[in-house]
Amino acid sequence: MTAVSPELLTRFDVPGPRYTSYPTADRFVEAFGDGDYVLALQQRRLGTAAKALPLSIYVHIPFCESLCYYCACNKIITKHQDRADLYLRYLAREIDLHTAHCGKGQVVSQLHLGGGTPTFLSDDGLRDLMALLKSSFTLAPGGEYSIEVDPRTVDAQRLALLAQLGFNRLSFGVQDFDPEVQKAVHRIQPAEQVFALVESARNLGFESVNIDLIYGLPRQTSASFDRTLAQVAQLRPDRIALYAYAHLPDRFKPQRRIISADLPVASAKVGMLASSLDAFSQAGYVYVGMDHFALPTDALAIAKRQGRLHRNFQGYSTQPDCDLIGLGVSAIGRVGATYSQNAKTLDEYYDHLNQGRLPIVRGLALTRDDLVRRAAIMALMCQGELLFESMEQAWLIDFRQYFSAELAQLQDMADQGLVVLDAEGARVTDMGWYFVRGIAMVFDRYLQADRNRTRFSRII
Repeated sequence: MTAVSPELLTRFDVPGPRYTSYPTADRFVEAFGDGDYVLALQQRRLGTAAKALPLSIYVHIPFCESLCYYCACNKIITKHQDRADLYLRYLAREIDLHTAHCGKGQVVSQLHLGGGTPTFLSDDGLRDLMALLKSSFTLAPGGEYSIEVDPRTVDAQRLALLAQLGFNRLSFGVQDFDPEVQKAVHRIQPAEQVFALVESARNLGFESVNIDLIYGLPRQTSASFDRTLAQVAQLRPDRIALYAYAHLPDRFKPQRRIISADLPVASAKVGMLASSLDAFSQAGYVYVGMDHFALPTDALAIAKRQGRLHRNFQGYSTQPDCDLIGLGVSAIGRVGATYSQNAKTLDEYYDHLNQGRLPIVRGLALTRDDLVRRAAIMALMCQGELLFESMEQAWLIDFRQYFSAELAQLQDMADQGLVVLDAEGARVTDMGWYFVRGIAMVFDRYLQADRNRTRFSRII
C-alpha cells in the first residue's frame, strides 16, 4: 500500500457519507410510504429482469444485553428474552407481507443479520428465524450468509449452531483489545476470548471471519493502539473493518457517558490511522477501499482484483448489484429505483404490522439524475474507475457537459495525486483509495448544494 502522509490525512479529515446508497438515507422523505413500497415489490414480481437477479436480505435484531458507550446503532438494552420472542413473531408477519407481494421462494444470494446484537437471540430463536427465512425464500448455494457477533454472547457451541444453520461468515465486534479502553466504553472482552472464538470459527469451516476495530476511542493512545494492531495481525482475520469513532453526544445519548477529555486529539487519531495502514500492509492485507482490508485469498480481495466489487447497505460485497429487502425495526431496503426504511421504534413497527401494513415510514423514489450519479459514485467506490464512454452509452448523456463542474473539482484532486484524469475517464490512484469517499462526494448533488455535513462521520 502507498504511504500516506499525515498532512494529507489531516486535510481530508472532513465529514462525508459512506455511500452505502445514493442518495444517502438522510434524503429519504415521509411522503414515500408503504403504498409506494408495495408498488415497487409488485413491479419486481412482474419484471423479468429483476426476477432474474437474486435478492439480498438484511434482518435487524435491535436487542443488546448491555450498553456500549460509543454505539450509534438503533438498539434496545434489555435482558428479557421474551421481548425477542415477541419481535420474532412480528418479523414473521413482515416476511409474510413481503412474500404476498413479491412471491414466495424468491432466490436469495446474500443474507446479513445485524443489530443491535443478533446473537442476543436464543438458540431456539435463531433456529426459528432461519427456518422462517428458508421457508419463505430460497437461499442459493454459494451465497454469502453472515451474522454480526458480540464475542461476549457466544462460545464454540453457539458458533457450531450458526454453522449448522447455514451461516458461512462471521463478523466479531472487537473495537480495541486494550483493557483500559474497553473499560472506558463499557465493553469488557478479554483478547483470549476473541482468539479462542476465531480459532473455533476456523475449525468449524466458516469461509470468512471479520474483525471490527475503532480508532479514536477514549483512553486510546498511539502506543496502546499499536499493541491492538499487533494482536490483530497475530489473530489474522480474513477481513478487517477499521472505523473512526465519531463523537456526537448531542445525537447519540450513550456517548454522553464518554468523558470528552479522555478522547485522543485529532493529530493522535491521524497517527493511529497511519499506523494502522502501515501495520495491515506489513501483515499482507489488501486495501479493499474506505475502511476495509482483506487477505489476498479472501473473496472480497479477489472481487476487487477482478473488478467485481459491489456496494450496498451492508458495505462492500462480492454479490451482484441486486434488490435488498430490509426486515425489522429501522431496516433499510432497496427495490428497483426506490429506497425505503422501516419504523425506528418497536411500538410504531408493531402498530403498522398490527394493521396489516408493511412498516415503511419513509423512503425515496430516485430521479434519473439520482440514478446517473449513483452509477458514477458506485463506479468510483467499487471499481475505482469512471469511464466516460461507458457512462454515455448507459445513460445517453454527454459526460463532459453533464458533469462539467464535477470534472473541474476532479482536476484539483488529480493535481494532488488522488485520481488520474484523461480523455477516457477518471481512475482512483493507490493513494486516492484512502480518500475515495471524498472523491465520490464530488458527484453528490445534494451534498454540493448543502454544505452542512455534520450529520456524517468523518471520511477517514
